[in-house]
Amino acid sequence: QVQLVESGGGLVQPGGSLRLTCAASGFTLDYKAIGWFRQAPGKEREGVSCITSSGIVTHYADSVRGRFTISRDNDKKTVYLQMNSLKPEDTAVYYCATDLWCTVRGMGGARNWGQGTQVTVSS
Repeated sequence: QVQLVESGGGLVQPGGSLRLTCAASGFTLDYKAIGWFRQAPGKEREGVSCITSSGIVTHYADSVRGRFTISRDNDKKTVYLQMNSLKPEDTAVYYCATDLWCTVRGMGGARNWGQGTQVTVSS
């Protein structure tokens, strides 16, 4: 079955960096768009970034554009989210997901989710 496992979260100071990893199994990653979402305490889950199966098209939320970079390695069945210049407002549980729609303008409709990894940005 479809399985997504996130890793790489942790505690980092403002201005620091983290790289999240989403390891996929149980399906052919080459054919799937992958997205990163996050949910902060008391807030709704929001789309952060996504990448199409080819890797040609990516989308970023306005709040992270210019600081986060999504990439994929289909041979390793892995998708990455490089997060730089982290801010306290980036604190959230980050999830990767598949079976979603992903365009330059937006993302959504994900049906398969990982368990999440906690990112905390604090001094």
